[in-house]
Amino acid sequence: MASSTPWDRYKASLFDDRDLGFRLDVSRLDAPDDLLPAHADRLARAFDAMAALEAGAIANPDERRMVGHYWLRAPELAPSPELTREITETRDRVVHFADRVHRAEIRPPRAERFRRLLVIGIGGSALGPQLVADALGGSTDRLAPAFLDNTDPDGLDRTLGALTPFLGETIAVVISKSGTTPETRNGMLEAIAAYRAQGLAFGPHAVAITQAGSALDTQAREQGFLDRFPMWDWVGGRTSETSAVGLLPAALQGLDVIALLDGAAAMDRLTRRRDAARNPAALLALAWYHAGGGRGARDMVILPYKDRLALMSRYLQQLVMESLGKEKDLAGNIVHQGLAVYGNKGSTDQHAYVQQLRDGLANFFVTFITVMRDRTGAELEVDPGVTSGDYLHGFFLGTRRALHENGRPSITIAIDRLDARSLGLLIALYERTVGLYAAMIGVNAYHQPGVEAGKKAAAAVLDLQRGLVAALQRRGAGGGTCEELAAEAGVPGEAETAFHILEHLAANPGRGVTKHPGATPFTATYVGVRS
Repeated sequence: MASSTPWDRYKASLFDDRDLGFRLDVSRLDAPDDLLPAHADRLARAFDAMAALEAGAIANPDERRMVGHYWLRAPELAPSPELTREITETRDRVVHFADRVHRAEIRPPRAERFRRLLVIGIGGSALGPQLVADALGGSTDRLAPAFLDNTDPDGLDRTLGALTPFLGETIAVVISKSGTTPETRNGMLEAIAAYRAQGLAFGPHAVAITQAGSALDTQAREQGFLDRFPMWDWVGGRTSETSAVGLLPAALQGLDVIALLDGAAAMDRLTRRRDAARNPAALLALAWYHAGGGRGARDMVILPYKDRLALMSRYLQQLVMESLGKEKDLAGNIVHQGLAVYGNKGSTDQHAYVQQLRDGLANFFVTFITVMRDRTGAELEVDPGVTSGDYLHGFFLGTRRALHENGRPSITIAIDRLDARSLGLLIALYERTVGLYAAMIGVNAYHQPGVEAGKKAAAAVLDLQRGLVAALQRRGAGGGTCEELAAEAGVPGEAETAFHILEHLAANPGRGVTKHPGATPFTATYVGVRS
């Protein structure tokens, strides 16, 4: 790869699959010619790990479960006939359910048909569906999508407020494996209240995607949800887009989910090759390893030159960072591995942070994603012989060159056109690259102890809040400072957290806490007016 000219390096290193309409260019990393042979053993171990994963090995030791998202687009590879049948039946049920909704065989109680879609989820239960909805949706959508993907009251109000006149024709898809994820549960409760305010029962407008026997599964049965679809314990949220989690919202929107699965399956087949030079996921994983020194020393900047892929960086933040950001390696050693991801879109990047990318800290590598086909309609010349798409492509090539001239490494992924099949290709490419790279650096990509630690800490904060409210009630009109109330709640060492909780309660008039300022913020007195 260290040949004499950029053109020579490009020709020597380009991966091109004409049938898939896919190209991967790693020539602008300026890697040494012996990069592949130098890491042949490391790659061989990664291929072995991927093969074991697909064969059904226990990949998540925390939960003692398999990781089988690749079976979702190749059910015949699942380790048992029962799983093969479940995957196939679920896919068929998704397509059939969406078709019945579109034909108004499944309809709301008070409207002619469903015309809108509300997806309620968080993390992988929202990021993948949002990416697909934005990338492939448009004016011809069968159901117009909206998302509740957080527990921010103002965000909930904004989304539900816009839907209020149309709730009678809105189908809600609630996605939670356990049924107890706080953000999703809160979003569902807020949606239920919004439907109820319009005199509507939630169940006849709702579908659940959850694990069998979960709290959400029970609620769906008891409240007469329209249907329930499975989330299996062997599919993680960040790799769930080709399960019912991603397929059902997309199918209801009217997108071609079979083409999405076909594209993912085609990339899976391609990236099972043990010849790294002919395997784009292996090449990309090796590029990450080289660019970051095998320890994520450089951030990955995602720059898609296509507005419809603007959410790609958000989607990859979870897939890459949750999978690779680990304190310990597989041997239990402290390694603090990871690969930070951020991004924008071209050519907005040209007016945002390309200045720093070219001239500032050299602590990153760029991945450009380009789409050759500009639009489906007729072209318009904005200058003689030049279209808007020509400008966009020119900005991409110019930015790529400007970065390279200043020693800033980049990778380019190109697809012929953006459609369901090519988006499936990209999703599978990154899922497999993450798996191979994790094996190369010796971390487990399929557990997330840091996420669980954050959830436990949040639960502890809410427990403290309950204790503070009880202390306010006991103190009555006298109230107390944050330190006094923390002590009364039995946790004097949590005065700072108590301060933040009490400030938040007092800032929201409906919470029943008033604040009497003191000489400093920390001597203010809080009183529970409902005492």
